Amino acid sequence: MKKISIKSYKKKSGLLIPISFKKDIPFKPKRIFIIHGNNNFIRGNHAHKKCSQFLYPLLGKIEVEYENSKNKDKVTLNYKNKKGYLLKPKTWCKIKFLNKSSLLMVFCDEEYKFSDYIEKYKEFLKIIKKDKI
Repeated sequence: MKKISIKSYKKKSGLLIPISFKKDIPFKPKRIFIIHGNNNFIRGNHAHKKCSQFLYPLLGKIEVEYENSKNKDKVTLNYKNKKGYLLKPKTWCKIKFLNKSSLLMVFCDEEYKFSDYIEKYKEFLKIIKKDKI
């Protein structure tokens, strides 16, 4: 998972956070969606075979637990930090919303394809084990 900082511009009237597809996101997005989750419920809980995702918190705090063939860790996304995180393919991801008002925007480099999802953790472990060899 790679951390990417996003510039913001603050005035008395409010905050502007522009996201440049050329500069800020290391791929051309084909799909964008927004997730709202109930407190302490897990969302995601899967990986993708080919799709990369850029996660950006719009409101609140969101805990992201991730695992790939090299790392297993968790980070807390906070909209105040103006940082997004890049999830590469073959990265298992669990998302937990820590505030009632939390919103997460996700940019994807692939259109939705059910066949791209790895929904069983045991299957995911077999796939990343092959990548380590």
